[in-house]
Amino acid sequence: MSLNWKEIDRILSELDLAGSQIQKVIQTTFDVLCLKVHGRAGTKNILIALTPGACRIHETFKPVPKSDNPLRFAQFLNARIMNGWIEEAVQLGDNRIVRLSIRGSGSRQVKLYIRLWSNAANVVAVDETGAVLDAMRRLPKRNEVTGGCYCPETAFADGKNGKKGTAKEYAVRELEGSGSFNEKVDTFYAEQGGALSLESLREQARRLFETRINRLLASLEKLTEKEVDFAASDRFREYADIILANTASINAGDRWLDALNFYTGETIRIELNPKQSPTQQAEACYEKYRKAKSGLSDVREEIAAGKKELERLETTFAALLTETNPLVLQKKIKSGADHASGGVLISTQTKKADMKRPGLSFRRNEWLIIVGRDASENDELLRRHVKGNDLWLHVRDYAGSYVFIKQRSGKSYPLNVLLDAGALAVFYSKSRNNGEADLFYTPVKFLRRAKNGPKGLVIPTQEKNLHIKVDEKRLKELETCRIEKL
Repeated sequence: MSLNWKEIDRILSELDLAGSQIQKVIQTTFDVLCLKVHGRAGTKNILIALTPGACRIHETFKPVPKSDNPLRFAQFLNARIMNGWIEEAVQLGDNRIVRLSIRGSGSRQVKLYIRLWSNAANVVAVDETGAVLDAMRRLPKRNEVTGGCYCPETAFADGKNGKKGTAKEYAVRELEGSGSFNEKVDTFYAEQGGALSLESLREQARRLFETRINRLLASLEKLTEKEVDFAASDRFREYADIILANTASINAGDRWLDALNFYTGETIRIELNPKQSPTQQAEACYEKYRKAKSGLSDVREEIAAGKKELERLETTFAALLTETNPLVLQKKIKSGADHASGGVLISTQTKKADMKRPGLSFRRNEWLIIVGRDASENDELLRRHVKGNDLWLHVRDYAGSYVFIKQRSGKSYPLNVLLDAGALAVFYSKSRNNGEADLFYTPVKFLRRAKNGPKGLVIPTQEKNLHIKVDEKRLKELETCRIEKL
């Protein structure tokens, strides 16, 4: 249970923070902040927790764990309010919002609003004008992002506090233990709050891993269907052999061939292309056979990698659910999020490269597709992030993004990945509304820069043609494979 407004008033009166100096800010997890302050009564650690069901502010008398890597909001506050003086610490009426007015260096004032609502808790830092400097939880829909405006005093003055019905009566709880109310609250939440925070973290882990596991299972199902189709590729070779064996009985314009299948001894009907000669049709069947055999090896390799990744995700997920330390669990969730993307295991080095790369990045199974959204990104990608054998795509006759497929050693570009990149090239171009477009594609090594041309402009050579009709389903699948950047 979170603190009610009367309990918050009681805690603030005991803390007597006005006139205290902030010595340091520590953010232990994504929902817990600690202010180390020094005042008339000595040094205190003020704990601020945004944990659902256990939102609170109070002095803590227990050691405050430090995060291995300083978190964003704590770094921001240390830069802004460390060594600053707290001029006031008040609650806004009965609204469970605490306002800390802090005078920093250079007489700059920062107001820290601590909203202790279980369904929408947050800590928001604003300047003298009410402009948001940063927030512990960035919530664009509430305008709680840098550059937004946050002034709860005005909202409550206008009667927009969202309270409905008869006002509920609150009282300060009689908690077990001795000492001040702050000490009792600290003891109570040390026993109860950890469990609440733990359940919240487990739910976060459940959402994170179940989404990835379901996505990976869907991908494996499609790959299995493709494997079955490719495994039956011998029929194309049989069709080709039968067509060549019956060349004399095929007339120009014939759409069907009824002949003996000398592999099975049964009569078979083969659909023909009336515009092609028997030799051309047999060669087309042989080509389908060769592509299917080559694709089968790639598909089976992808299935094996997918199953291995699925086993890893399930094992990691099971281990997370057995963890009982909220701080350890939070670190493990972050580690799990860092090392999985779209059902593919990503190394730390690759993840860092993903974060630094301009443009949009999509990881489809183990293939990386990169989209440059403007001339600057196109130029940067060409100069520093792609190599000669990577594939470049661009729509014909329309302005649009450069799309690159990163080469994989010893692998040819699968048709499905080529269609993915083509769909992105059309979507991020002026031809988007047409729903289809012609593209050309060629390895990067066959691009040459236009002399005295605009930034990023290149002229392709040895290019091939591709006609793409945009498939909404394909685009939605690609969106799930997009690499999010911090």
